[in-house]
Amino acid sequence: MTAASSDSSVPSEYDDAARFPLDSSGEERLIGRLLSRYRSAPALLGPGDDAAMIAAPDGRFVISVDTLVEDQDFRVEWPSGVRTSGYDVGWKSAAQNLSDINAMGAIATAAVISLSLPRDTPLEWVEGVALGFSAALEQLGAGRCSIAGGDVGRSGEISITAAVTGHLSGAEPRVRSGARPHHVIAVCGHLGAAGAGLALLDQPASSGVSERPWSSDEQRCVDLQLRPEPPLREGPVAVVRRASSMMDISDGLLRDAGRIARASGVVMAIDSSALTFDLDVLRDAGERLEINPLNWTLTGGEGHALLATYASLEDVPSGWHAIGEVRAGQPQVLVDNHEPSALGFDHFSGV
Repeated sequence: MTAASSDSSVPSEYDDAARFPLDSSGEERLIGRLLSRYRSAPALLGPGDDAAMIAAPDGRFVISVDTLVEDQDFRVEWPSGVRTSGYDVGWKSAAQNLSDINAMGAIATAAVISLSLPRDTPLEWVEGVALGFSAALEQLGAGRCSIAGGDVGRSGEISITAAVTGHLSGAEPRVRSGARPHHVIAVCGHLGAAGAGLALLDQPASSGVSERPWSSDEQRCVDLQLRPEPPLREGPVAVVRRASSMMDISDGLLRDAGRIARASGVVMAIDSSALTFDLDVLRDAGERLEINPLNWTLTGGEGHALLATYASLEDVPSGWHAIGEVRAGQPQVLVDNHEPSALGFDHFSGV
């Protein structure tokens, strides 16, 4: 385990001792420095005016918005001693928003970003947000998405809100209400690793279970919590392969499968024996924390994998994993034909 910042890719000249004053000149200076750090494809108009102008090739676009709030969605310093960098927060904000666009089968076109910051936030930390957001666009495969503008303001804690638009290239969006009995349930992406990473980050450095360094698999789980890797190229592929329903797994496989079940009026029956493909990377964390790794696979959130249904097994694209079947009945989720005792994260219950 390391107590250093997770952000090894941000230039070394970023010094957390630097501060910016949030007066009128400070805000202008901050906006100018952020714009110089964002790197993306150009919008038709923006940033720099009161609103941006973006293209909608077939006259339609999809839009999604998400917020990350300090001490709710991330910690600047975790109990484990790891510090979250601005780069991490920027990356995660981009990833979660891009994943929602991907889950509709769309391609991201533009983003607007709002930052709310305490006065004493290090300027370089904030610049790291811009660098992380830009890097995620490029490295996750959304290089055509332009950063069209945004806003900055003062607040009691750090928060970042991003809204992302996308286009469908003439196709119909993939929604949650299209699953039908006898369809195949399939997933693509990382299941459980981000949940295991969260558990490791939340483990106090002084506790007995944290005495030995993290293994490479445990570090991978932490990395996927701080910087998720949604499979952005797979949303449009699912459209081509006629996925009948689709969504992003942000709150855990079971909870999000329940959302498809309710929207479609079906039973989502999951076979746990089909969920072994990601278990190896979770085993070290499971042994350390005495948790069955399958629990993270079923209920761990923030990995931003894709969950979809297909009319037949032959329709499931390469790289996806078939994990169950859709059945007729009152909307619910079953695991090995039993109702699970826990579903996953809920923003207001905290579990």
